[in-house]
Amino acid sequence: MEDFFAGCHYAVTVCDIDAMIIYMNDKACKVFEKYGGKSLIGRSLLECHNEHSKEKIRQFLKTGETNAYTIEKNGVKKLIHQSPWFKEGKMAGLVELSLELPVEMPHFVRTS
Repeated sequence: MEDFFAGCHYAVTVCDIDAMIIYMNDKACKVFEKYGGKSLIGRSLLECHNEHSKEKIRQFLKTGETNAYTIEKNGVKKLIHQSPWFKEGKMAGLVELSLELPVEMPHFVRTS
């Protein structure tokens, strides 16, 4: 199967229902390079987070909630979006997208 996310300009990280990292695209490997990059695949997502975040991840894996927020680190603003993925109708884990946002970003309200 073709890896549609390989060359994307945003980071994609996927874990299974046990919080094991099963996929990282090229951008995710680069973003998390100082933590091991591609070698993080096969390791627990929980190893990479503080206690508060670990509890949130456990909650999302249990409830199937979606989580979205923005952060700024080293002058780079990002949108983080975490949501469940499904296999054969059952929640199979979480997908995290991390997209860099421009400092000034237009916002449009559309009515139709």
